[in-house]
Amino acid sequence: MIAEFLNWLLVAAGRLLARPRNAAGCVAPCIYVANHTSHLDALLLLSALPAPLRPHTRPVASEEYWNAGPLRSYLIRAVFRGVLVARRVGLENPLEPAAEALRQGDSLIFFPEGTRGSGQSLQPLKPGIYHLARWFPHIDIVPVWIEGSHRSLPKGFAIPLPRRCPVTFGAPLRITESQTQDEFLAAVRTAMERLRGD
Repeated sequence: MIAEFLNWLLVAAGRLLARPRNAAGCVAPCIYVANHTSHLDALLLLSALPAPLRPHTRPVASEEYWNAGPLRSYLIRAVFRGVLVARRVGLENPLEPAAEALRQGDSLIFFPEGTRGSGQSLQPLKPGIYHLARWFPHIDIVPVWIEGSHRSLPKGFAIPLPRRCPVTFGAPLRITESQTQDEFLAAVRTAMERLRGD
């Protein structure tokens, strides 16, 4: 009950900052791939989605970061129902929790850079999104660009500044049988960068 109320409250606050563009969403399950410059990003994307899609959309997040303290753990697990993936070396398949969420019919919010960037340009994309697309070739990959979140909640800040953060959704894409990892990641990168504002 408390977690549901906090989710509603945070999403309502996120909607004050997010300015959705082309936010039709997609029929679950799908994978939203977005640039990542702030801890606000998952909330902004979630807030920009139509209300019926939000309960079935889960952010993929670093287990090491979000398990570092009871408040973080509660927020990501109970409030946002996040999918936690570990970055520890030696795991047989660190993306299995994300794959299981897709099998259960949930959509994912995925940051293919793997870590927060500066907000100026995309960092190189990690291969995780390629592997998920290969395992689930029938699932849409929806590119998203989040503008200005690094200015609304810069590193080291705990409370967001009241800045608008447009969230732009692009046309879905899917992997093809012949695409190599490099080709697919380049296609995803291009689709994301096309959504950037001037």
